[in-house]
Amino acid sequence: MADLYERLGITRSADEAAIKKAYRNLAKKLHPDRNKDNPQAATRFSEVSAAYEILSDKEKRGQYDRGEIDEQGNPRFNGGGFDGFHHAGGRAGGNNGGGFGGFNFGGGGGADHGDFSDLFEGIFGGGRGQRGGGFGGKAAPKGSNNLYRLKVPFIDAATLHPQRITLGDGKTIDLKLPAGVEDGTQMRLAGKGQPGPGGAGDAIVTIDIQPHAFFQRKGDDITLNLPISLAEAVEGAKIKVPTAEGAVMVSVPAGSNSGKVLRLRGKGFHKKAGGRGDELITLMITLPENDSDLKQFVQGWAAKDKENPRTALGL
Repeated sequence: MADLYERLGITRSADEAAIKKAYRNLAKKLHPDRNKDNPQAATRFSEVSAAYEILSDKEKRGQYDRGEIDEQGNPRFNGGGFDGFHHAGGRAGGNNGGGFGGFNFGGGGGADHGDFSDLFEGIFGGGRGQRGGGFGGKAAPKGSNNLYRLKVPFIDAATLHPQRITLGDGKTIDLKLPAGVEDGTQMRLAGKGQPGPGGAGDAIVTIDIQPHAFFQRKGDDITLNLPISLAEAVEGAKIKVPTAEGAVMVSVPAGSNSGKVLRLRGKGFHKKAGGRGDELITLMITLPENDSDLKQFVQGWAAKDKENPRTALGL
């Protein structure tokens, strides 16, 4: 089986951004929804997701790189059998240390036959009378994780509206989105994966926030380009402005230019540390096309106005 880096098609020196980019590209290509007639793609999707789950976690990646865990995230036993142990009295029966050959058990050879129980307890990690599963009391493995990608509307992500998801067993769950949720956030549902000897695995849900028709996200803030008329810009006005939670009234100051930014506090995304971001509204003056009255007015006004608006640019 290919190692985790090979599964994602990256080198061992890849940084977090490269790992995330490789996973997203492969996940989109191999997702079961896009490969319903290709079971091999579904298998590859599971392998890629399992690789990302370990390599995207700094602690697990370090354990994997040091050989402490395998591709499934299970601990490795690196004892190498008993080949590395040799009895202090030398060889027994001419054996050169392979298997149990380095130990002298019971009689012969003139060696000091001590109690090896402490040595074995050290190897296997258990004391006398301790009950452990396998080496060192290692627990039986859990079942594999089930992986899901949940498309969340932009407004729902901003307002943390619960999302209903249907799991592989047909059951539905209302998923509560966490504060600070963003595109690519992963949520773990404990015990909702495949059954196994040590219990069921988990369900891993990756959040896919959908784009909005006119809102954009900038960190925890929401941005909006808001069209206003020339009269509203010149004279000022109270106008309706959309937010993630419905329209509100906003005052446009008289003499506003295109590019002026108004701030609605607490109308952005929920922050991980508490509170919310803001909504940033950029005013954009829109002019009517082929308006003869406006053209005549501007011509008369321009004849009186000698101010160069580009003076600050040295032009």
